[in-house]
Amino acid sequence: MSWKTAHRSFYYATADEPDDIVLPATETAHLVIDIQNTYFEKDDPDEAERWRPFFARMKETVIPNTAKLIDECRRRKVENIFARIGCLKEDGRDRSLSQKKPGFNYLLLPVKSRESQFVPDLTPNEDEITITKTTDSALTGTNLRLVLHNMGIRNVIVSGIFTDQCISSTVRSLADESFNVIVVEDCCAAATMKLHHNELEIINMIYCHVVSIEDVMEFFTA
Repeated sequence: MSWKTAHRSFYYATADEPDDIVLPATETAHLVIDIQNTYFEKDDPDEAERWRPFFARMKETVIPNTAKLIDECRRRKVENIFARIGCLKEDGRDRSLSQKKPGFNYLLLPVKSRESQFVPDLTPNEDEITITKTTDSALTGTNLRLVLHNMGIRNVIVSGIFTDQCISSTVRSLADESFNVIVVEDCCAAATMKLHHNELEIINMIYCHVVSIEDVMEFFTA
C-alpha cells in the first residue's frame, strides 16, 4: 500500500490522495528524537522481558534505519538535528511537570549523565545541532523553532521514540507552526506496536504524512 493511502483514520478515509512530496536539501531537516541510553536499560528481569519486543524493534529496525537516514542526509547536505531529554540541574528542578510525575514518564536525566546520551550508533557529528529538552515536544521550551526558521527550513523529517509521546507532541507542535512534517514509521517506535500504529493513524494526514524510509529516499531532490 502506498504512503498516500496507508495509516488513514476515520476522518481521512475518503480524503483525496496528497500531492507528491519533494524535499529540497536547503529547506529540509531531519530531527532525531530521544534515542537515548536510558531507554535500553532495565535492571528488573520482569521489566526487561516486558520490554523485549520494543528492544528487538529498536535493535533490528529503528536504530539501523535511523542511522541509514542520518548518513543519507549527511551525504545530501540535509541538516540532521538531534533532540534529547536532559535536565540542567542535578536534582531536576528545571524539568517540566510532565517529567516529574510518578510512573514511566518520571525522567531525571542530568544532561551530562551517560543515561542522557544518544545511543552509540546515532552519535551526532561535531557540526550537527543538539537540542536539550525537559518537555515532550522538542519545539516547546527550546530554541528549535528559531533554529529552523534561521536556517530556512520548511520541511522536517522526524524519527525516534516514543511515537505516542515525544514524537506525537513534537509533530503536533511543528504542524501548528506550519512546518511540513514527515514521520518515518520504520524509524520510530512506541512501547508496543499497537500504540505505534494507533498514534500513526491519529497524526497522519492532519499533522504530518507517515511514510517509510524508502519513501523518504525518493522524496529527496538531487
